[in-house]
Amino acid sequence: MSEGALGPLVREVVADSWRRCAGAAVEPESLARVRLADTDLESYRAEHPLARVMPLFRELLGTVADDGEHLLSVCDESGRMLWVEGHRQVLRRAEGMNFVPGADWAERLIGTNAPGTALALDHAVQIFAAEHYCRPVQSWTCAAAPVHDPRTRRVIGAVDITGGDHLAAPQSLALVQATARAAEAHLAELGGAAGPLAVRGTNSPRRPGRRGRTDGQPGAVSLTALGRDEATLHRGDGRPPLRLGRRHSEIVTLLAAHPEGLSGERLGCELYGERDVHPVTLRAELSRLRGLLGPLLGSRPYRLRCRVYSDYDAVAEAVAAGDTGGALAGYHGPLLPLSEAPGVVRLRRLLEDRLRRALLAGPSPALEEWVRTPWGEDDLEAWEALLDGRRATDALRSSAPARVHELRRAYGLPAPAPQVRADGRSR
Repeated sequence: MSEGALGPLVREVVADSWRRCAGAAVEPESLARVRLADTDLESYRAEHPLARVMPLFRELLGTVADDGEHLLSVCDESGRMLWVEGHRQVLRRAEGMNFVPGADWAERLIGTNAPGTALALDHAVQIFAAEHYCRPVQSWTCAAAPVHDPRTRRVIGAVDITGGDHLAAPQSLALVQATARAAEAHLAELGGAAGPLAVRGTNSPRRPGRRGRTDGQPGAVSLTALGRDEATLHRGDGRPPLRLGRRHSEIVTLLAAHPEGLSGERLGCELYGERDVHPVTLRAELSRLRGLLGPLLGSRPYRLRCRVYSDYDAVAEAVAAGDTGGALAGYHGPLLPLSEAPGVVRLRRLLEDRLRRALLAGPSPALEEWVRTPWGEDDLEAWEALLDGRRATDALRSSAPARVHELRRAYGLPAPAPQVRADGRSR
């Protein structure tokens, strides 16, 4: 602030934000201004599209905020705080910097901060302590991700977690990114941020692809678990689909992937990893699940008594057959994206890696479709593959260099070397 110079240790995403703040004449001692309160605030946020996904935000981040002594916050597209919730003592501390509902936290008004900067950049960011531009905020660490209208892709706000140094981990950023994606999928399921719509890539009920397809056969059972945090079991007997809870979704997904069955010890490892979980916990979960599935769930070993095909199977089989277009059409997002069960994480990564490898090696239309999806839009390797002019349409060929440069900066990587055209000029 005194010399107008930036040291080499400042991350580029932060340095760029500081420059914007200096250009906007933000005062380093600034406090956010509260512009809405009481009835006006209640009316405004009740009508805001993100009110429809607040139960989801609280489910995914509310407990984390209470247990971890930090805050869940949600702001609108202009950076105005709509909700700030969490640990009581942390809330009182946050009031000292006006981190409260109704306050404006846009970057151009209150300097570098995770929700404001995420909105300015339209991608998730994490801001650590002294990276905040204004001094009253520098004892905090925060991570935020923008939320988009699934129909128009317009930014409608951001979700954020704010607290102390314990948030200074990559998992915090991954958590808010996954939460934002889940909110977008839920909005699409509800009909978008404003009015009914049908959007590709939502987590509305779908059927598995044509390979391994069982949903049209009487008595067949199938599972949809891609791009959704709670799987849906289609029982094939005329009854409505059964929406499973988080843990039950993980169990059924793992059993569907292991038709030979799993012992109690193995299933526990796939669900809990190295956590010290008493066997009674798993038995209780399986007992509750048996109440839902009835005779479909067998034991000794734990298994599903009939072959349950899933949308995961359909995509995997399409990839194996070289049908990248069919695989991408059936891939509606990562498998149970918020699950941390080791077995689910392994399956998730395996399918995504196989699909990406096939897309990178295959024809360009499918690769272009991949980078237009929420789960492929930040795939640097895919964008770099599209820099080859032979692999992209004119529209993407012109935008790929800028996107590659933007992603490499966000990931802290050096800018790509200039490409040389056939006439010897760089581009």
